[in-house]
Amino acid sequence: MRAVTEEMPGVAEAARLTRRFQDDAVRTLVDRGVRQFLDIGTGLPVAGAVHETAQRLAPESRVVYVDNDPIVLAHARALLVSTEEGATAYIDADLRDPDKILGDPRLQQTLDLSQPVALMLIGILHFIPDHEEPHRLVGRLLAALPAGSYLVLQQPTTDFYEPGPTGTAAACSRAGIPFQYRTRDEFARFFTGLELVPPGIELMSEWRAEGEPQPRPAASDVGAYGAIGRKA
Repeated sequence: MRAVTEEMPGVAEAARLTRRFQDDAVRTLVDRGVRQFLDIGTGLPVAGAVHETAQRLAPESRVVYVDNDPIVLAHARALLVSTEEGATAYIDADLRDPDKILGDPRLQQTLDLSQPVALMLIGILHFIPDHEEPHRLVGRLLAALPAGSYLVLQQPTTDFYEPGPTGTAAACSRAGIPFQYRTRDEFARFFTGLELVPPGIELMSEWRAEGEPQPRPAASDVGAYGAIGRKA
């Protein structure tokens, strides 16, 4: 991803804001009584991972991570520890195969799918192009979760860019990495039938940012939406 970093110097700030959004989302859901999290597209475990935040606030929280990168798997086995009251597990799988995720014994042993679960897809949807039917994939996962569950999404957008090619997509294309921007309306489709949690669909930098340093980053520097929806 060096080419992306060179062409988009703001990518480090975007990564920081993504982590802030994730942390705020977990805090929000713990406050709402959620104690189970299914985080798909985990990436390398770092400080402030979902299980760390959730179990610090509610030690009984249970977290299942899903990723298909063998490097992530190796790190996860070494680093993903849990509290005595809670549990943390890792599944080697791909978002494109939701039935494999849902049928994995480690998920079934760690999470109680009769109780609310937070499905977290942060930093992954832009790697699922439209022809791979991301809305269907997300819908399949949500269909397996009970009422009271939540969907947490983050998605890059070009809504605030000047018309024309953008650095991130161009750099990813040269690196052979698929990259799919989506408009606000396209992003909103993922939440069809769900109740949006205030403040609804917002730029990551503006999502519950009342206490954050001002001024906030320019929309063109952030370029990603974040939102949480509740399944009735």
